[in-house]
Amino acid sequence: MDVRHDCETWSPQQIRDHQLTRLKTQLTRVHETSRHYRRQWDALGWHPADLRTLDDLAALPTTGKTDYQHAIDEHPPYGDFLAVPREDVARVHFSSGTTGAPTPVGWTRADLDRWADLYARSAHSQGVRPGDVYQCLFSFAWFVGGLGATLGYTKLGATVIPGGSGDTERQLDTIFRYGTTAAGGTPSFLLHLAGRARELGRPLRDSPVRHVMVGGEPGGAVPATRALIEREWGARCFDGYGCLEFQPIAWECAARAGGHLAEDFVFAEVVDPDTAAAVPDGEPGVLVLTHLDKQACPLVRWWTGDVVVRDRDACDCGRTHARLAGGVRGRADDMLVVRGVNVFPSAVENVVRATVGDLAEFRVVLDPALADPATGYPTALRLQVEAAGAPDLPGRLAANIRAELKVRAVVDIVAPGELPRTTHKARRVVRANSPEVAHRVP
Repeated sequence: MDVRHDCETWSPQQIRDHQLTRLKTQLTRVHETSRHYRRQWDALGWHPADLRTLDDLAALPTTGKTDYQHAIDEHPPYGDFLAVPREDVARVHFSSGTTGAPTPVGWTRADLDRWADLYARSAHSQGVRPGDVYQCLFSFAWFVGGLGATLGYTKLGATVIPGGSGDTERQLDTIFRYGTTAAGGTPSFLLHLAGRARELGRPLRDSPVRHVMVGGEPGGAVPATRALIEREWGARCFDGYGCLEFQPIAWECAARAGGHLAEDFVFAEVVDPDTAAAVPDGEPGVLVLTHLDKQACPLVRWWTGDVVVRDRDACDCGRTHARLAGGVRGRADDMLVVRGVNVFPSAVENVVRATVGDLAEFRVVLDPALADPATGYPTALRLQVEAAGAPDLPGRLAANIRAELKVRAVVDIVAPGELPRTTHKARRVVRANSPEVAHRVP
């Protein structure tokens, strides 16, 4: 099945015209059906008829997770963002709940069709075709990762094996037994599988897998992590980007020059994290998104918190939608400021992977002993890294951190297997006083 769409090669003017037309229709519907936005816009004296250009959308405030959670607390269990009758909601997924109660997001049947179409387009752009065998290694329970990919690869015409993110040895046996040619999951789980496969004497580079799409973590856009996945799996690795509220947002094509934004599905702004003013293309800022046709839970100017750089230059694949150069650089609230230098955990990961060159785990520890007593900001990074038989590694890694990131690092070596593994999303930054860390920090 050919799932390509003409919209993927629209001219920039066609994209803008489509977005403006869709926004006018969408915002009118949102004003009529979403109690949250109607109340907010009426209080501002703003009406969808005021939207005459794409730039006019910036007159509205951004919406964030705190707003969404507050709406649920005030109007349980779905909140007042829901813009369709409850009986029209065909699917509900939830946040992980790591920072509070899990929050629900709904989809209508039309939303689910749209979701599947976008995923199918992403897979097709990466070279997956009918006849491929896709093994989905994203989680299915409660959350949003696995079912979207399953819908999309099914629509594309692939044979789909919904494996989930557990049963490590069964996953590996399935890959070899059933001839899996494409796989998707978090970088952490894919590297975990690779390590276990190596231990069992069945390295994944000997498997039929030739396409891997990763998401949920920035690893696919981290050059050294991508290289490690490709070495271990013997497959091309592609970065995919989405979140609970917007699925999917962007994906890499075969050219792998940054994920193409789904500009027929979302209107994207890149703004200064402090002022929320638009930043020029080529400069980092926080991605703010607006649904162009979502029905169940449409969001307007959603603050993703993800730092990106937009690139509108032509792509070798022929697609014209803007790209996120270098993928997601990190989350604005995860950024560390070390003696005035901004450091994202993904940048640390790239240096660690390039230096260690293996499947070892690592993490950044926020240690009060390495903080400025006046400001509380770290004066150096403390890293815990698994290694064996490498007495020179702390010095080499610290030197590479200083050379690449311009900050000082204190490197603690721990035994292989000592740091926790995950089948979902790796937690790369932890506090020294947390129970699982305190006893290991000198």
